Amino acid sequence: QLQLVESGGGLVQPGGSLRLSCAASGFTLGYYPLYAIGWFRQAPGKEREGVSCISSSGGTTTYADSVKGRFTISRDNAKNTVYLQMNSLKPEDTAVYYCAARRTSCSGAKEVYLTWGQGTQVTVSS
Repeated sequence: QLQLVESGGGLVQPGGSLRLSCAASGFTLGYYPLYAIGWFRQAPGKEREGVSCISSSGGTTTYADSVKGRFTISRDNAKNTVYLQMNSLKPEDTAVYYCAARRTSCSGAKEVYLTWGQGTQVTVSS
């Protein structure tokens, strides 16, 4: 049974940093069956939007324009965990952040992801 658990959210001041973690179970990153892991976020009253993704091989990463140059996605196969390092945070980054898994390749479409975590709240405020 595939399961994803996010952690690392919290309250941070503008300009600060947070690192989110997405711990996977039920499958092993980098081994068949291969899964890409995406990060999404949803602010109050808004649609859930794609933030970043790392392919099943780990060789390809994608970012939304709004976070390019500030966020970095990575993974640690030994810990079966994907990370989202968030720097230079802005108030508009405030949202619940979710990680999700889909077979093989990244996609910005949330509908094609099979498994979702429960989410972790990120609040950027002074």
